[in-house]
Amino acid sequence: MAEQQMRRAPAKPKKIEDIDPQTDIRVRVIGTVLSVDEDSISVDDGSGNVDVFLEQENMENVEEGQRVRVFGRVLPTPDSFELQGEVLQDFEGVDTELHDRVKKVVNTSQ
Repeated sequence: MAEQQMRRAPAKPKKIEDIDPQTDIRVRVIGTVLSVDEDSISVDDGSGNVDVFLEQENMENVEEGQRVRVFGRVLPTPDSFELQGEVLQDFEGVDTELHDRVKKVVNTSQ
């Protein structure tokens, strides 16, 4: 008998201000690291900021002012929400204008 495989929900691209903790499960955001703590970072994407909690191995080499992309699970809090970071990518070398244009072309061709 084959084992059933559970698939994770896709991480939808979102602006922080557009994340709804009641309906969003997994999201991905691109922003600038505002602060680095022992087990979390604060990320701002221009529309808002969010605390992202990360495993220790993902905290290495993260610095304030760094541009990153975060894939994470939305965790509602009494006042708002936070993210449990699953993947953290360095986005320093990415041309964000080109990235946005490619996303627009890909989204209109689907």
